[in-house]
Amino acid sequence: MQNLIEVRDLRKHFGTLLAVDGVSLDVRRGEVLGFLGPNGAGKSTTMKMITGFLAPSAGRVSICGHDVESDPIAAKSRIGYLPEGAPAYGEMTPARFLDFVAEVRGLDASRKEARIREVVAKIHLESVLHQTIDTLSKGFKRRVGLAQAILHDPEVLILDEPTDGLDPNQKHDVRAIIKEMAPQKAIIISTHILEEVNAVCTRAAIIAKGKLLFVGTPVELEARSRYHNAVTLTVVTAAAGEVRAALAGIPGVSEVESTAGTATTTRLTAVPTPGTRIAETIQERIRGGAWQVDELFIEAGHLDEVFRSITTGAMGATRT
Repeated sequence: MQNLIEVRDLRKHFGTLLAVDGVSLDVRRGEVLGFLGPNGAGKSTTMKMITGFLAPSAGRVSICGHDVESDPIAAKSRIGYLPEGAPAYGEMTPARFLDFVAEVRGLDASRKEARIREVVAKIHLESVLHQTIDTLSKGFKRRVGLAQAILHDPEVLILDEPTDGLDPNQKHDVRAIIKEMAPQKAIIISTHILEEVNAVCTRAAIIAKGKLLFVGTPVELEARSRYHNAVTLTVVTAAAGEVRAALAGIPGVSEVESTAGTATTTRLTAVPTPGTRIAETIQERIRGGAWQVDELFIEAGHLDEVFRSITTGAMGATRT
């Protein structure tokens, strides 16, 4: 696969504040990179530098082989950018705004009309097409912003919180659109919604205090969780004490956690020591102990727990 985005040692100072500190990453055609981090981590600043909206203090960015600083027109023509807040001309309607963006992007008359129709249908803007943008809901404003980003069918998409303000159905639609476009593009998505990593991303990057702390696949990220390969089972509450004690005695089990299930059941989670698989042994104990187990599954890992561990420094600045 071809690298469409190349970022090398990117840095940004705002006075004495170092907002982005040596970020380097590549995104190939066909990849969707989820860009994660707490508020103030440097996500939006990094994305603004990648798109050329903000000049870096040091480092370089290449888009489809074109340097963003030395060859900005060629680079930016290949980028679709949805910035934070989805700014637009509020007095325009979506129809007029998309027509304006198409002209700026240099689409000829026949291509412009066809492409606007296609994007309006894809983003489901028909019902608000002739309503002024100022009067639209936050969700529809966000969809208008996404529509302008993909209007010229760019090879690279930089999307800052693309599902912000959308209801669950709209989020599902936008994720489906991203997955549909992904094979032919390189896409970076900034998000606070960890479920989007598994929903649409092929890789994830985590940034905190301006430093890139992790780059890897969602599976590799989940594997850093203390709950990776943990076994969760639901048993009748009357037997929960016996089952918990038995689980705690299994080699490789570091801890057993319990939470209430229903009025009559308890959910137990056996947490393994790192690198240990305990599922097979637990299944043998279940068969031998004649326990009534209503539910059993192996945990892939908890992304929220990994995210907190990495961004608060508990796992250090390890990179993959």
